[in-house]
Amino acid sequence: MHPLNRFARGLIFITALTVLPLQLPAQQEHAKETPATLGLEIHALTRLLAEVHYNRDAVTPSSYSDVIPDYMAGLDGQHLFFLDSDKQSFVTRYNTADALYYNVTALDKIDPAYEIFSVYQKRATDRVAWISSFLNKDVSLATTDTYTLDRAKAEWPATEAQADDLWSRRIRFEVIKEILNKKTIDEAKTNVRKRYQRLLKNLGDIENNDLSEMFLASIARLYDPHSTYFSADTYEDFSIQMRLQLVGIGALLSLEDDQCVIKEIIPGGPADLNKQLKPNDKIISVAQDDKEPVEVIGMKLRKIVDMIRGDKGTHVHLLVEPAEGATSATRKEIVLTRDVVNLDSARAHAAIFDVPGLNGKIIPIGVITLPTFYGPDMSGESKAQNSATKDIAELIKRLKEAKIKGLVLDLRRNGGGLLSEAISLTGLFIKQGPVVQVRSYFGEVKVDNVENNPASPAPYDGPLAVLVSRFSASASEIVAGALQNYGRAVIVGDSSTHGKGSVQTVVEMKNIIPKLAQSSEKSGATKLTVQKFYLPNGASTQLKGVIPDIILPSIDDYLPIGEADLPHALAWDEIPSSSFDGKPLPSSALLTLRTASQSRLAKLPEFDYLKRAIDWFKVRQDQKAVSLNLKERTHQKAEDAAFKKKMDAERKRLGVGDYKFTEVMLAPPPPPRIKAVLKDDEDTQDDDLNADENERYTSMDIPLRESLRVVIDQLAIESGTKEAVERAAHTAQTEVKPISAP
Repeated sequence: MHPLNRFARGLIFITALTVLPLQLPAQQEHAKETPATLGLEIHALTRLLAEVHYNRDAVTPSSYSDVIPDYMAGLDGQHLFFLDSDKQSFVTRYNTADALYYNVTALDKIDPAYEIFSVYQKRATDRVAWISSFLNKDVSLATTDTYTLDRAKAEWPATEAQADDLWSRRIRFEVIKEILNKKTIDEAKTNVRKRYQRLLKNLGDIENNDLSEMFLASIARLYDPHSTYFSADTYEDFSIQMRLQLVGIGALLSLEDDQCVIKEIIPGGPADLNKQLKPNDKIISVAQDDKEPVEVIGMKLRKIVDMIRGDKGTHVHLLVEPAEGATSATRKEIVLTRDVVNLDSARAHAAIFDVPGLNGKIIPIGVITLPTFYGPDMSGESKAQNSATKDIAELIKRLKEAKIKGLVLDLRRNGGGLLSEAISLTGLFIKQGPVVQVRSYFGEVKVDNVENNPASPAPYDGPLAVLVSRFSASASEIVAGALQNYGRAVIVGDSSTHGKGSVQTVVEMKNIIPKLAQSSEKSGATKLTVQKFYLPNGASTQLKGVIPDIILPSIDDYLPIGEADLPHALAWDEIPSSSFDGKPLPSSALLTLRTASQSRLAKLPEFDYLKRAIDWFKVRQDQKAVSLNLKERTHQKAEDAAFKKKMDAERKRLGVGDYKFTEVMLAPPPPPRIKAVLKDDEDTQDDDLNADENERYTSMDIPLRESLRVVIDQLAIESGTKEAVERAAHTAQTEVKPISAP
């Protein structure tokens, strides 16, 4: 029997590494040893990893030596609070003769998680007291000292003296940032002091399940970067992300000065239909039917969310202080009936762009943007759950009715999702055949096909470009790679996609532990890698990703965001090709398309703009340390501001040439994001040159512009006017002159 059959099968999906932020929550009494119920989950987790994980043979007892440093880094990511002696002490105590491995796998205990956190909490408490004392003195801002911006890979300070020197630099760095944001020295000190007081409060709010989640996730990551452990709360959030659906009131919440604030109302949800809640209203207390209200001021956001969510059809009572004229006298009770809320803002959406053809005639080209491969869970409880394939099929239908001549599928920000959706979605563009090959630990290869009616065309069989980036991962890579194998699409984007070629399954612990199944309490879950996937031609996307047919310059290529940058990543390999009726686009056609694109890259002002933005970014990236001299920092900020001002002006001017478009939405468009007021400790000098977060289609989206032009070139080649493409490439528009760099 295959080991996976010994366990309840979870939801099979593929997604890029999901980094869920740890919410540091009133002071808690932390466990000193592993709770018995958690021990059951630990036992199940280690068995699953050892018996089911694809990479099971790569992890040995000695591998557990990485767990302690990884967990410490999870608590202290910039290596500021712990000392190196703490690390050595923990490693010596817990890893001698594989002690940690034995404690976890044989005794089902993770006691070090609690002790290490206790030391971290003491180090942080002592350091915050030191910071307060340091800020009471004069702070010199005219030195030649520097501060290293990213310490994630640095060693922890060896001694208290080294730690004090590091923190002296850190606090001066933060004070200078405040002054550069137009604060006086006294205001700067006050803001920095408050920041670390908040850190202590958040630290005191950490709960035992947060610690166990971090520690067990460190163990799972020994096997590969995409395996992890979810606490019950995180698993619930993860499930919502996959379904784009929850049961609640349809409001996004945040904490501001210990108060729960409504940040956004989700269209179509109970809060939206009720019309009484508004953004920036404050929730004072929450009550269930026939129960006393519970005041939520100062409460951890996760607990507030749990109180507001509930079963469909039940009521929640909110005592709300309106944002306008907020006083205790204006408070009111709002009763909402919980219902299914579709998170439509994350669904696929489309637009029709008016793009000039080679002869100047306007040609309608469709663009479909897919943020993730979402779909229904395996419970089948809700027939109304969103599906990426069904949504895109509907969008294709609407775009075809609008007489589009070509299509761009935008997967740039798509980190993956459900494997089943990736397969069925590919079937919207090919008639039939293999989409992905999936290999198990035992070497068994299963081929997943689409099987449309061979007598009927695919839902969309016209000219197609797929736009990708380094953030396009797993399911996105399957779709892009398969369409490239079949010669069905031109792939456009960064130098490669993310490079994740593995398949995960999610197993909820209560489904494999009888004692937990009998309890009404929620259980945790594990996500573990069980297979690798390969394209129809047998090539793996692991580490290497999908290489676009047309590569565009991108800032992403200078960021450590690929699979190869992750620890314990699986190796690249390949398997024999499957049998499929397709082949890549002819090299002659690709050469024509590449030549035309490269000519535009050399001539169009927008690419000159992009090149200078990338060069500026690279200089900033290469700056590993910053000066702690206020005069030097003021000068640098002025230079950066001048550069950004010129670039913003040029971006606005070049944006006049944006193609007009008409949006096609599956649901009412969500309201514009509420731009949060910058807090005292936020710096504005690192703003993205291309930021326009309230628009689904931003001005001067250079990769999208070029993808639309590539589709125009495809149309010309298909109509037999290859020479027209070549002529147009040599006469690319250059009327708009770029502003010279400073």
